[in-house]
Amino acid sequence: MPSLIKELNLSLIKRKITLSVAESCTGGLLSSLLTQISGSSKYFKMAIVAYSDEAKIRLLRINRNLIKDKGAVSKDIASAMAKAIRKIAKTDLGVSVTGIAGPTGATERKPVGMVFIAIADRKYCNYRQFIFRGSRKYIRLQASLAALRLIKKWIQ
Repeated sequence: MPSLIKELNLSLIKRKITLSVAESCTGGLLSSLLTQISGSSKYFKMAIVAYSDEAKIRLLRINRNLIKDKGAVSKDIASAMAKAIRKIAKTDLGVSVTGIAGPTGATERKPVGMVFIAIADRKYCNYRQFIFRGSRKYIRLQASLAALRLIKKWIQ
């Protein structure tokens, strides 16, 4: 993990790419990992931990009806979160994570461990869906690491 963060840190600084993060199920862990290396202020500009639906609506300006129709754990919400944080923070990239870390909150269609990660730049927004297994702590960590890997891949 430290080498992934260090490589990402160097790549973002070298390419002069700024990023911001909107987190839900990871509760700030992704932001914490991104900022654990000195120099991260050159690329990391802002994070919003929008854990509740109301926070997503108020802080990220996600449409209430979109949350009602698609659910907070969906590709649509992940994409909207990534676009919103990029716009709010005025960064090159916006990254979002939303999911169900468990052990409660799951449904038949959305099991514990389901996570959506989205990355948006000025032109595109892509998402990935994951199903992580394990404890709440492990799911949050795996989601954060998956986001780091996706950021790294995006900027290569």
